[in-house]
Amino acid sequence: MHALLEKLHLQEVNAGACTGPGGWIEDPKGARLVSYNPTTGEPIASVVQATAATYDRVAAAAQQAFCDWRMAPAPKRGLLVRDLGSALRELVEPLGEMVTLEMGKIRVEGIGEVQEMIDICDFALGLSRQLYGLSMHSERPYHRMLEQWHPLGPIGIITAFNFPVAVWSWNAAIAAVCGDTMVWKPSPVTPLVSLAVQHICNRVMADHGLTGIFTLAIGPNEEVGEALINDPRLPLISFTGSIRVGRHVAQAVARRLGRSLLELGGNNAIIVAPDANLDLATRAIVFGAVGTAGQRCTSTRRIIAHTSVIDELTDRLVRAYQTVPIGDPLRPGTLMGPLVNAAAVEKMMAALDAARSQGGVVVTGGHARPEIGPHFVEPAIVRMPGQTPLVCEETFAPILYIMGYDDLDEAIALHNDVPQGLSSAIFTTSLLTSEQFLSAAGSDCGIANVNIGTSGAEIGGAFGGEKETGGGRESGSDAWKAYMRRQTNTINWSTDLPLAQGIQFG
Repeated sequence: MHALLEKLHLQEVNAGACTGPGGWIEDPKGARLVSYNPTTGEPIASVVQATAATYDRVAAAAQQAFCDWRMAPAPKRGLLVRDLGSALRELVEPLGEMVTLEMGKIRVEGIGEVQEMIDICDFALGLSRQLYGLSMHSERPYHRMLEQWHPLGPIGIITAFNFPVAVWSWNAAIAAVCGDTMVWKPSPVTPLVSLAVQHICNRVMADHGLTGIFTLAIGPNEEVGEALINDPRLPLISFTGSIRVGRHVAQAVARRLGRSLLELGGNNAIIVAPDANLDLATRAIVFGAVGTAGQRCTSTRRIIAHTSVIDELTDRLVRAYQTVPIGDPLRPGTLMGPLVNAAAVEKMMAALDAARSQGGVVVTGGHARPEIGPHFVEPAIVRMPGQTPLVCEETFAPILYIMGYDDLDEAIALHNDVPQGLSSAIFTTSLLTSEQFLSAAGSDCGIANVNIGTSGAEIGGAFGGEKETGGGRESGSDAWKAYMRRQTNTINWSTDLPLAQGIQFG
């Protein structure tokens, strides 16, 4: 562990706030936050958190840096992000292992998360030369109209424990090339990986003679979090987390007429049609439901299988689940690590009890595994008689509910009849079935897949969902527009002053 900390320049872990190179702030009034290893339950290290006063210093630094950064040509801004990607390449393994150590996902997933950061830096570099506006034809002679996109301002980024660095990079890399600076408040569960990333950012900013582009404030939700979401200096708050907290964030930001970019809960389903390739479906379901121990917002939580294949599919899944290696996520061959903490284990067990009370049958798994470690569980498969109130809720744990259907309209209705709307999938070899699923009358989610699972989104597409998932879009496509302000320009190159709509005045 100490060697890992040294590779990431974390020999000294004290200050929990940073304004840029040489700008670490150790708040004398800040409470100490301990980071625990979910695999063993033992402490890794601790950090002194920021208070509201320290947060104010960080936000002021980001605001000051924005005044110059917004005027840098976008391709020049892209060079900073290019070098951030290069720096991440040098540390992909130790940083990925730190994600595993602190969050609990298996090593290949931790390294994959860092690779996702590298990919989004590459994407943002290209984007820095493609922040296009439109030109429009004016109805007035000798006039032209166009739109351009300007940097929005310092933005607040609040991230969750399950993707402690990748989701930050979706926002940070794109926002940086758009000309924004940012204040990052990471999850209190994963402070060390945010410190490591800030160290990397500081080195890259120093190489470019910059400060205040990427800043950090680790602190309590009640103090630093509230200060951030209510800060009028931050025109956009990007929040990833629970629906309950997301609703509070949206209300607070709306009160000051700011913008919210919300990535909230998911209750993701896969429809398995009678003509589905069951080998393919089984593999995708197991990864989607078991990967990251069911702690992804895109984890597969519901299977809606045709009654002609539901028994065979369940048998295949049970056999697959019984072979999943559970244990130390840093150990080669492990496919499922621990849940993040004891509270997550308790919530999983409570959900299984509720499933039984609502007519569900646990067909495999669902037991705690304290002999492995304090937060280990077996992934569970539960046959449900239908979509009960419990099934409509998101439990952040490896529980997979299986239900049957007879016709596609019924399956799509079941699929959509939950409050969340993030990711979805269907397995079918029928063109007609897949097109109905992808139509306006099909999946109501922000992500809809055919013959692949619900998790594992690529950075090139816009990521996000509908309904109580919040409506936000991050990462690829035109998600960059959330970090900029649109301006319409009309230029008169004549000596006359004609008015629009043919109005005559004076």
